[in-house]
Amino acid sequence: MTTDVTTELAEAIQRGYDQRDRANMAPTIAYFQALLAEHPDHPVLVYEVGGAYDTAGQEETARGYYERALALGLDGDVLRRCLCQYASTLRWLGELDESLAVLDRASREFPDSDSVRVFRALTLNDAQRPDEAVAELLTVVTGHAEVTDLGRWAVGLRGHAQWLADGRPE
Repeated sequence: MTTDVTTELAEAIQRGYDQRDRANMAPTIAYFQALLAEHPDHPVLVYEVGGAYDTAGQEETARGYYERALALGLDGDVLRRCLCQYASTLRWLGELDESLAVLDRASREFPDSDSVRVFRALTLNDAQRPDEAVAELLTVVTGHAEVTDLGRWAVGLRGHAQWLADGRPE
């Protein structure tokens, strides 16, 4: 199965996003379903259909598409995005351990990804693990201290993030 996205297919996907109305996702879902029918089992399109259902608040349906897209084989940035969205869907479904497992995979495959860390923080927070959630967010923020006004506090905040992540050792 190919994960290649031709220029034409990329443009068609973008048209779907350009026409999207988050308050009424039915036309977007229909658009991506039709596109998938033209390119059956294309993992990127399976993922895009899942994302449309996810945006519509139909997490259980989205879950099936994300799982199918992952099974068909994704790579690169679309894999990272799918893992984040799938984990978020699992979080919304209350499956926090499963969400963290998906995000742990994403962390291994994309160790420098801020989006993975932010989605992980959301799941950790829902799992009543606020120190770990704050540690993840501090890691993201201090990783870009040069574009914030954190300045000289960045190093200390990174240390605080590690302390929180380590469980507040004495």
